[in-house]
Order: sequence, then C-alpha cells, then structure tokens
Amino acid sequence: MLHQISSVSEQPIMASLLLKNLVLLALLVHLRAFAADSEFKFDGFRGANLSLDGIARLSDEGLLLLTNRTQQSKGQAFYPSAFRFKTSESAAAHSFSTTFVFAIVSEYPTISSFGFTFCLSPTKALHGGIANFLGLFNSTNINLASNHIVAVEFDTVETPEYKDIDDNHVGIDIYGLISNNSHTAGYYTGDSNRDFHNLSLVSGQPMQAWVEYDGKKLQLNVTIAPLGQQKPSRPLLSSEIDLSGMISEDVFIGFTASEGNILTTHYILGWSFKMDGNATLDLTSLPKLPLIAENKKKSWTWIIWLSLSLVLALTITGLIISYIVARRMKFAELREEWEQEYGPHRFSYKELFQATEGFKDKHFLGFGGFGSVYKGVLPSSKAEVAVKKISHQSRQGMKEFVAEIVSLGRLRHRNLVRLLGYCRREGELFLVYDFMHNGSLDKHLFCQRRPCLDWNQRFRIIKGVASGLLYLHEEWVKVVIHRDIKASNVLLDSEFNARLGDFGLARLYDHGTDFQTTHVMGTMGYLAPELVRRGKATTCSDVYAFGVFLLEVACGKRPIELEDYGEEIVLVEWVLECWKNGDIGGARDRRLGEEYVMEEMELVLKLGLLCCHPVDRARPSMRQVMHFLNGDFCLPQLTPSSLNDDVLDSIADEGFDKYVVSSSSSASLATASLLSGGR
Repeated sequence: MLHQISSVSEQPIMASLLLKNLVLLALLVHLRAFAADSEFKFDGFRGANLSLDGIARLSDEGLLLLTNRTQQSKGQAFYPSAFRFKTSESAAAHSFSTTFVFAIVSEYPTISSFGFTFCLSPTKALHGGIANFLGLFNSTNINLASNHIVAVEFDTVETPEYKDIDDNHVGIDIYGLISNNSHTAGYYTGDSNRDFHNLSLVSGQPMQAWVEYDGKKLQLNVTIAPLGQQKPSRPLLSSEIDLSGMISEDVFIGFTASEGNILTTHYILGWSFKMDGNATLDLTSLPKLPLIAENKKKSWTWIIWLSLSLVLALTITGLIISYIVARRMKFAELREEWEQEYGPHRFSYKELFQATEGFKDKHFLGFGGFGSVYKGVLPSSKAEVAVKKISHQSRQGMKEFVAEIVSLGRLRHRNLVRLLGYCRREGELFLVYDFMHNGSLDKHLFCQRRPCLDWNQRFRIIKGVASGLLYLHEEWVKVVIHRDIKASNVLLDSEFNARLGDFGLARLYDHGTDFQTTHVMGTMGYLAPELVRRGKATTCSDVYAFGVFLLEVACGKRPIELEDYGEEIVLVEWVLECWKNGDIGGARDRRLGEEYVMEEMELVLKLGLLCCHPVDRARPSMRQVMHFLNGDFCLPQLTPSSLNDDVLDSIADEGFDKYVVSSSSSASLATASLLSGGR
C-alpha cells in the first residue's frame, strides 16, 4: 500500500522534469538557429549561395565579380537571407562586424569607372541606376530617408554633384551619395596623422576592409589596409551614428557597383559577417586574382622562350621579316579612293601615335563627345594638339561623315576650336584639334578647387562664344547648327579666350534651305521645347542652348542641379523666380562677391531668359544677341510675368500664330511688344 502511494506521488515530479527538459531543448535549438542566422563566412565564393543581379557573377575560381568590363552596367550581390538588426521598429540596432577583401582592376592604371559599396538595405531589389549612382540608388529614391539604405562607398571618381573630396576616397553614406563622413583611401600605422599612408583603390592590388558598428557606443568604424597586413588600430573613418532610426528591423547586406565608359572589374575575394561579434577571414584560403595568375603564366612562358631561343637561332631571318610586317600593320590605316580629295586634311596614324607616345595614360585628358581625348605634340611642326579617339564599327555613312568633318575643318574664327584634320583605321576614327591650355569652361565654373573666374573674364567669354555662334549661323558659306552648346564644350586658351568646340553633333545646311528632322541629340537642360517635340534642330534651338549657357556662366550653376535637401532646381525657372521677386541680381554667382558690373549682369540674365523663350520665333537671332552684348541696342523692356504667360500659352497652343515675329535683324525687334506684356 505504501509503495503504491509513493509511486503515484512521483508521477507529477517526473512530468515536470520532462517538461523542463523539452523547454531547454527547444531553447537550445532556437539559439543554434539564431547563431546560424547571425553570421556567415566565405573564404572564397566557389559554390556560394548569393543573390546576384545585373552583371554580377561567380567565377569558377571562386571570385565574386560585381562588374566585368562592360560599359554602362551595374552589379549587385546580396546574402540571400535578411538579418534581424532590431527586435522592433523602436528598438536599438545590434552591433555587427564585417570584413571583406576586394580589388578594383581597370584598363588604365590610374583611373577607373565608378567604385562600389557595401550596403545595408531593407530589400535586395534595389533597382539601382548605373554610372554615378554606384548601382545603389536611382533618380527616384536617392536622398530619401524612406529608403532606409546605409552604405560605405569605395569611390574612384570625383563627382562634384555629390561633393566628393577626391577621386580616391572612402565614405559613409546615409540615404544618398553625399557622404556624412569621408577620407582619402589609406591606413594609419600609428595614432598620429603623420602615420597615414595612401592607398590607390584602382591599383589592382587586393585590400582588406573592416566595417564595424558598436550599438552601445553608437559608433561606426571603417578601416582598410593592404592584404596580409594586420588590421590597423586606428580606423580610417569613425563616426558617431545611431543606426537604430536609419535602418529597418530586417536588413539585407551586400555589395553594389557600377561601371561607366572605362573598362573596370570589381572583385570580392572573401567575405565574413557576424552580429554582436568580430568577423574573421582565413586569408590563406582566398582565391587568386586572374591578373596575378596571368603574370605567373607570362613569367613561365618567358623562361621557356629563353631556353628555346638557341634552337630558334636559324629562324632569325624569318622573325625579322615578321617584325617588319607587324610594324607595318601597327601603323596600317584605312584609305579609300574617295578620300584622295581630302589628302591635305588627313594625318597619318604614325604621326598621331608618335605625337601621343602611343596614346599613353599620361597624355589622357578626359572624355569628350563619343570618345577619349589625348594631348599630343606633332613631331613635324611641334604644334600642341588634342586628339580625339573614336571607335566605330560601321562604314555606312562614313563617306558623308568625313566630308562633313573636312567641311568643318574649313571653319576659321578666333572663337572656334580649329579642327585640323582626321585619320582612319579599321574600327577607329581620330579627330585632331588645336590644344587649349586652360581646358573646358565648366571646370572653372563648378570646380571649387580652381580660382573663381572674375566678371570681366566671364563677360568676355560670353561675347566670344556669341561671336563664334554668329559666324556659324550667318557668316560662313554654310549654316552650321552646333546642337550641343554648353559650358563643357567651351574651351579656354592660354589667355582665357573662349573657343566653342566639339562639333560631333553639328549639322551643315545651305543658306535658305529647310532644316531636316533628325534624332533628338544634345544634353538635358539645354534642349529647346520645339526640338523635343518635333526633333528639328535649327538656329533657334542653338539660341535656346546659348541662353541656358548665359545663365550658367552668370549664376555659376548647372542647368539642372540637385540641392542638398534633394530637390531638383531648373536654372531657367530659378532665375525667372528671382526676377519675379524683384531681385534678378540675386541669381548671380555668389563667389563674385560685389566685383561685377550690375548693368552687364542684368543684361546677361535677362538676355539669357529671352534666348530661352519657349516660342522659337520669339527668340533673338545671334546677330541681335551680339548687338545687345556690344551695347549697340538696348534690350527691350521685359517683365517676368509676360514670360510666364507665354510659357502657358505655348503649351496650350502649338500653332504659335500670335507669336510670329519679324526675322529681320533690325533694332525694332518685334519681340519687344510680346515680352513686355502686350503693351
């Protein structure tokens, strides 16, 4: 009987112990699952499970390629699962640590396309734009707090729009590409600023990066160093940032990159991540870059070649002949019978090759319309020239194109960049221009590191470009429609005289003939309304672009600018608004201070608005523009309200019957009655 009572009393105790064991087991399983979802490690990416988008791919060698030498492209790679960075919307963000090894390999040793980012995002579907958006943002979500995107950028291009400090920097980006904190790429070997060592991100050499966030100290640190070197004790960037209000609860982590016109590959060799701990990598297990493997292969090939050179001594004669043939092919050009009449305007490829020392990087000036530009010195005359190298694969229309080039080469005006001639090879076209020592005007207007152009220089530049454009429209044997007038196509000689250049989009017509409809070409912000609607480039559409250029020079602003708070400002509308508020002079470039002539400033601003009139026939001709700028005639009485009314009327009625004005170049200017409000 006692035995039975004892047995019954033990049953609840056994059940309680069993329940506790089950709860403990479930907790352990949960903790293991949490640990599995809170860290990962890729010592190479062979067989790795990643979410890839764009041109990103995994190589057979175990490398992650964000880009692969494809122009105007992007690549994105994310860990497939999201991490729980916060337990709730209002909770504090967890600490985390990540480290990765990367390399940027460019076709040029000192410059590349745009860089890449390590980012925290609420989604893997970023739909990031290409070019200077780094594959991370697009024009609709950049600079919006609602995107909840935080990134560390490794940028190799200086973009003034994003206030980049240089073309080789690391930055911390919140919601956009204007970095909260940035520093030239490099690392510290001590605590003093004198212990800083520069690193070139585009060197092609692998580097290791560490990104660490301390959720208690609210501190985000970024560190980089050459691969194999111990992590520096002092980070490159250290910012006090509370990520709690910037990121979502569930966060995807990964990389984005974009590529412009310079062929570049962004590699990730290894990657590790850990929540609330320190991420590590086994550097000995990382895959090798193809460049390193290729160099080893070349070295081995060279050893074999030296060992076989004795055996090949009998073939020296054949090798010499092969060398001569190869040298001739190196300078081979494409010549056809129809080019004989253009002989005086044609350069030999050998001459251009010698002038630029084989188109070496040290002679690279930048990118112009449709091609790269190099500085050269002609060996025969020692004249300094600019050589534009353009790739073309089709011979269709080449005869007409070269004929137009030669025609443009006959242009002779002190305010036009002289096109000296051309050269053709299979798949390549070279245009040769006078070299301009002070580069393009936009570098002086928008680059804060250059001295500010004073008002006298700017007014002289405006009159010079107007004079050159008048020559193109009315004074040469043909009518030349430039189609791409803007500050970046105005070059400055050694005395800061303006020369209008880059005739890559120009069209030639006989005087008195109708202009033909063609593809809409040009630059956004300079396109006349009727050009966008009808696709017909005329002298009036050139005048519109010149009007935008006038406002650009006077205000020191681009036609379309993105303000710090993310709003897009259209320059024409902004100047018109200043005028409506009774302070058109307030639109001037503030860097001028009070060192300008008020009458000339108001003339340029109002003339710019008149040239940007939405009705093409209401704009002045370039001859009338020159009269205004030279003070031969006074600008008609204009009011901002009349311009606003004309904009609304032109949208409502595309007939423009009541806007027809005299095409005469006399001083009466029928536009005066229109723009003064119909007085």
